[in-house]
Amino acid sequence: MTRVKICGITNREDALAACQAGAHALGFVLAESSRRVSPDQAREIITGLPPLVATVGVFVDAPPREVAELRAYCGLDWVQLHGSESETETASLGPRVIKALGVGAGREPDPAAYPGCALLLDAYDSSQAGGTGQSFDWSIAQDIARQRPIILAGGLTPKNVGAAIAQVQPFAVDVSSGVEIEKGKKDHELIASFLARAAA
Repeated sequence: MTRVKICGITNREDALAACQAGAHALGFVLAESSRRVSPDQAREIITGLPPLVATVGVFVDAPPREVAELRAYCGLDWVQLHGSESETETASLGPRVIKALGVGAGREPDPAAYPGCALLLDAYDSSQAGGTGQSFDWSIAQDIARQRPIILAGGLTPKNVGAAIAQVQPFAVDVSSGVEIEKGKKDHELIASFLARAAA
């Protein structure tokens, strides 16, 4: 069964709707973004979640010490890093670290990179660290997924997630803009549809 993370959660209603639909993880953007939440907002939402839903904080080139402090303050189960963090920096954060890697023409990640992390593959955009709503050549992800568990992101929607899972066979998929009414606001019906098609 492919696990599903709903990212870019900004409010309690969307968080609970995602949990009700069966999401395995929720992502909270703590970096500069139109979907950014404050540490206090993230902590408040996380405190009210039902049990056994993993929480993920998204960072971009934040100092490791800051990431560790916010992980503890917000009650995050995982941290997801979208910047140019080195393997040494990611290792300093201990277990449960997701390293996002941009994929595009001429940018094919090394399957052995960041051995202590979970890998999230997203569409590369030189102007944006993530959440672009763009997809990439899934055959690249397919090759890496044969060698280690990956999280597939980038342009996923209820319409294409089934095909993406069938082709790539990722351990998990990650969606943000593909289930939104507008940036930072989720469509609860799209969330439910995405979860249903990911499980089909």
